[in-house]
Amino acid sequence: MKFKELQPKIIELTTNSATSRDEKLLAICALLSNNISYYNWVGFYFANHDTKTLHLGPYVGAETDHTVIPFGKGICGQVAESNSNFVVPDVAAQDNYIACSFTVKSEIVVPLFVNGINIGQIDIDSHVIDPFTEADEKFLEFVNQEVAKLFS
Repeated sequence: MKFKELQPKIIELTTNSATSRDEKLLAICALLSNNISYYNWVGFYFANHDTKTLHLGPYVGAETDHTVIPFGKGICGQVAESNSNFVVPDVAAQDNYIACSFTVKSEIVVPLFVNGINIGQIDIDSHVIDPFTEADEKFLEFVNQEVAKLFS
């Protein structure tokens, strides 16, 4: 399914008044994982600015031990500090990568802003080397814009 076809489905999920915020986030993770072949792990991390840590929220994919990540550590921790998208075409070439699984070959992390504050991020792992394009970034920015509405 193409990104354009997924956009109305994202809006439908985020505006469904019958589900909780976490149910909506989990449904978004499942939608992305089920419809984009190279999205093998999809999840949200949320920032605690007091402790400077990220905390795992709803996700779909293999279990992870990385439920709390300090700011600055790994790709997610770097995005918490930089406030910028981070695409890693090959995790083996990244010094500050936290290995989740030997099957993970690449990663994309896009920050989630609410009222100009980075409150978290969407994190996607792929079992394919270098699958992420600018179209993925733009689509995930759209996803996060819709998700941000759940927090305002």
